Amino acid sequence: MSTTRTYSDAELAQRRDFDRSRPLERDSSADLIGSDRVEGTSVYATDGEKIGHIKKVMLGKRSGRVEYAVMSFGGFLGIGEEQHPLPWEALDYDESVGGYVVNIDKERLRDAPRFAESDQPSYDQEFGQRIYAYYGLLY
Repeated sequence: MSTTRTYSDAELAQRRDFDRSRPLERDSSADLIGSDRVEGTSVYATDGEKIGHIKKVMLGKRSGRVEYAVMSFGGFLGIGEEQHPLPWEALDYDESVGGYVVNIDKERLRDAPRFAESDQPSYDQEFGQRIYAYYGLLY
């Protein structure tokens, strides 16, 4: 059984207004990147030290919004690496280093919520609120 969603005039007007308010550069392909190119990208501290790499990107199923970048951190040759979910807003892409920079104290990052690759979290709303709150961001 197929259902077709219909939108009210108010909903359509709201969408038109939103689309008009978006800066043109957001629609540029220079500002978009495929998830396959994000995965594996290095993550650096503000002092230039490489601290990890993006293991995967987590997207909201309904919102389509990037919620987290899961950074692989620590370990040696991939053994013993821990996964650190970082709010997408905590990452800034820096073309000069070809990777993402996080403006988070390394000690704070070491103490951040994390999990082993074999122990995936539920990624529910409670988890999201806890992660965002740790980094001082609203979920």
